[in-house]
Amino acid sequence: MIAFIEGTVMELTPTSVILDVGGIGYEINITLADYSRLHDVERAKLRITEIIREDAYLLYGFIDEEARQFFERLRTVSGVGPATARLILSTFSPRELANVINAGSVELLQTVKGVGLKTAQRIVVDLKGKLVLPDDESSTSGANSSSDSQVAIEAQRALRTLGYSDANVKKVVKKILSVQPMLAVEEVIKHALKQL
Repeated sequence: MIAFIEGTVMELTPTSVILDVGGIGYEINITLADYSRLHDVERAKLRITEIIREDAYLLYGFIDEEARQFFERLRTVSGVGPATARLILSTFSPRELANVINAGSVELLQTVKGVGLKTAQRIVVDLKGKLVLPDDESSTSGANSSSDSQVAIEAQRALRTLGYSDANVKKVVKKILSVQPMLAVEEVIKHALKQL
């Protein structure tokens, strides 16, 4: 089993990277989040999940171990294959995804292409409370500016996924939260959709 691959970045696309390791090129599927982090990088080390099927041998790579673990967890949900799991992690960071699932935000999960109502509901039911990041314990003690900024991040990401421009989204979400800082992500999105 391959735990990680480290090599020279030979080719990079939004969905994959080819790493040269001692003259052998490994094509590795990646998320959009890691794609943006791999720009202008000569060498990379990716943590790997291998998927072996009758018709294919696929490698999925992640810069962060948390993302790889979340990818594995998502694949345990009925109806979520590797392509959908990668799309979900291209839309949400591991921390955002944990917050979305633990909050039961089915609507936010449905903003991911290919995730319908039933799949989103299954993800919430199967994974709620199971996606925990190392420092989550400290963040649950007080809902303050860090959770406010998390709400902003999730709302912005969802609105960008719906096709709105980054500049407009940031401005509108900031304005909404400055007036009503205790809004949940879903409410922020609803308010923003009326203003965008």
